[in-house]
Amino acid sequence: MGNCCPKPEKLTAEIVPHDGAKVYPTVRLYGSPKSIVAAYLRFALLHKSVSLEFVPSNETASERDGGSDPVRLQVGSEVVTGSRETLLRFIDARFPGPSVEAAAGGGGVGREDETTPLLVRMTVLHHRSMLRQLESVVRWAEDLATRGGKKAINPTVGSPRMEIRKFGRSYSEVLEVLMEHAQMEETILFPLFDKADRGLTKAAKEEHARDLPIMNGIKEDIKSVGVLDSGSPDFREGLYNISARLKLLQGQCKQHFMEEEVELLPFMEALELSKEQEVSTLEQCFDVMRETHGRLLKFLLEGLPAHDAIKYLELINKCRDKARMESMLQMILK
Repeated sequence: MGNCCPKPEKLTAEIVPHDGAKVYPTVRLYGSPKSIVAAYLRFALLHKSVSLEFVPSNETASERDGGSDPVRLQVGSEVVTGSRETLLRFIDARFPGPSVEAAAGGGGVGREDETTPLLVRMTVLHHRSMLRQLESVVRWAEDLATRGGKKAINPTVGSPRMEIRKFGRSYSEVLEVLMEHAQMEETILFPLFDKADRGLTKAAKEEHARDLPIMNGIKEDIKSVGVLDSGSPDFREGLYNISARLKLLQGQCKQHFMEEEVELLPFMEALELSKEQEVSTLEQCFDVMRETHGRLLKFLLEGLPAHDAIKYLELINKCRDKARMESMLQMILK
């Protein structure tokens, strides 16, 4: 795994062009890969635009016995330990930006969220992440189309053909989360609504069917452009077409998500699910979105601001199967 010399971490989405944001000193985060506290701190630090190294520690007797996580931060020669709140206060004091301690106050869930059904919280956070990651891909596509086959300013993306492959990987990640989210809604959430009021989700299902050919078509277009000569007119035309189709998809996703949040999700409370039923259904959603809560979980969370990523971690923390929860946390921190 190379843990003795960990590499500084960066967000997994390959966003181009580079925005030239200020870089702060590398911070080392020590803790168990199974630690929910370490997961909170990881996102707090990444959203402060610091370079982060996670150094896994062995599970201690305290952890096995249900004790507090032995998590600590190191910046240069300075080492800080303590509760989650203590460490978040240190991050806020040391690095500029929105307060992560305030965002995580009261266990990461604000007063408004406490009254919001778990399944609504999860769905809305999915929407926010997908739109943000899709926005990144749209901006990258616009930049590719504007350059028309010329090399990027950022040399790390490589040649035009190498950049297209990286762009394709980023879009594929967005596509996979979108597809799993739609599958989760159609197999878990929509049947709950339709059981209470038959046909309530008809429009949402029709929009899913409408968007599927566009989403898959963009993936095929990227593959086709990737084999063309980067100096050819067909290459440039292909990039413009991809950019245009992505903007269309982005607009349709925004509209679809807004309609769900305004016209459908408010009825969740009327379903009168018990807390036990809510948690059980939440776990079913995690199971259906297997890749999103496995190898793509970092990608999903990195599409959220720090305070929203912490809210999603709180949802993961509600899993009754602690081995499953720890498995998800390890995907974040590995």
